[in-house]
Amino acid sequence: MRFLIDANLPYKLAKLLIEKGYDIIHTDNLPDKERTKDNEIRKISIDQNRIVITKDFDFLDSHVIKGIPSKLLFVTTGNIINISLIQLFDNQFEIIVGLFNSYDIIELNNENIIGHEK
Repeated sequence: MRFLIDANLPYKLAKLLIEKGYDIIHTDNLPDKERTKDNEIRKISIDQNRIVITKDFDFLDSHVIKGIPSKLLFVTTGNIINISLIQLFDNQFEIIVGLFNSYDIIELNNENIIGHEK
């Protein structure tokens, strides 16, 4: 699976997931970096078959309304320190990846992983 991490999540998250062997792009890797527009992220997600990882409700709305991006990891942890966020992903990411076989939207919060029906 391939992923695209939105600017509202730390680049350290991309480094962790790359170390785990995943194909990851962070918006910091794109020409406009953190200023990359949501529409460009959506286009890349479709063109390169990438799952968007974000905290941005706009991506949830566009997924529900237009089906773009086709798969979404929606992070609803609120404002937690980066080290806690990284640890949460480190502990749960393999489970999340497996859930994408059954769900198009996975929600990750501080205590749960929730697969939302297609």
